[in-house]
Amino acid sequence: MSVLRSVLFNVLAFLLTLLMGVGAFPIRWFAHGLALPYAKLWSRLVLALFRSICGVKVEITGLEHLPANGPALIASQHQSAFDTLVWMLLLPRPCYVMKGELRRIPLLGPMLVLTGMMPIERAAGAKAMRMLLQETDKALKANRQIIIFPEGTRTAPGEHVALKPGIAAMANHAKLPVIPVATNSGLFWGRNAFFKRSGVLHIAIGPAVGPAKRAALLADIEAGWREQEKTFQPIAG
Repeated sequence: MSVLRSVLFNVLAFLLTLLMGVGAFPIRWFAHGLALPYAKLWSRLVLALFRSICGVKVEITGLEHLPANGPALIASQHQSAFDTLVWMLLLPRPCYVMKGELRRIPLLGPMLVLTGMMPIERAAGAKAMRMLLQETDKALKANRQIIIFPEGTRTAPGEHVALKPGIAAMANHAKLPVIPVATNSGLFWGRNAFFKRSGVLHIAIGPAVGPAKRAALLADIEAGWREQEKTFQPIAG
């Protein structure tokens, strides 16, 4: 049954993405202001398919730590493509820090730019950090909520990697605290995984930490993640 569900979800999500990608041309040409609402609608529909077809229940705790509006810095664990969609539903004006090469994906890339995401060319070295801080200033002036994945890549549940320093530079530059977020999304929609798994997917939002010096802030983010992971229900079997 899980195989059939996975096939159905992947096919429908691909068709939906293709259809809405083509349907976005009028927005790209004439109505740039609709780009973010359109992206939110796409994210909502894809995640609705994921929940209904794959049998996933999403449990979110700590919503009180998120701002109702205004700027914010959110440091989330990154285990799944799910993590790159769900914040479209949880925040009024989300803005993801993303790999610069995503801009070159047909149909999707131009919309990412129009929605005001933050594409960073990671291979650019010191220039990439300057670009990150410039984009941070622009996003915060526009009252955007910035989502960054400090691990720098998708990781497996329970895997620990050294955090990238960009989040600390952003927090200290903007003089804003950081909201740590833990998840177990990789158990249900793994990295490059065709097959999906049913169950309870957790998103646990912790109280803000920092700003602080780089080493201390990265340690505080890690500690916030570990604390929130304690709230996850064990996976049966």
